[in-house]
Amino acid sequence: MSKEKTTIGETIRKYRLQKEMSQDKLSKLADVAFHTIVKIENGDTPNPTIDTVKKIAKALNMSVDDLLDEK
Repeated sequence: MSKEKTTIGETIRKYRLQKEMSQDKLSKLADVAFHTIVKIENGDTPNPTIDTVKKIAKALNMSVDDLLDEK
């Protein structure tokens, strides 16, 4: 039985939904383009820049480590 690691996009989506936040609201809070959030969550951008990850983590009120350490 193989255990797949959760992608950064899946983790962002999980926390965004827990906070009842739309992709549009997250993009505005993080000062990141809406389509960037969509692409990250859909897996089209599996390795976003660290700057983008920092902005998203801040908008979700969590640390970058918490966002990246999700398994």
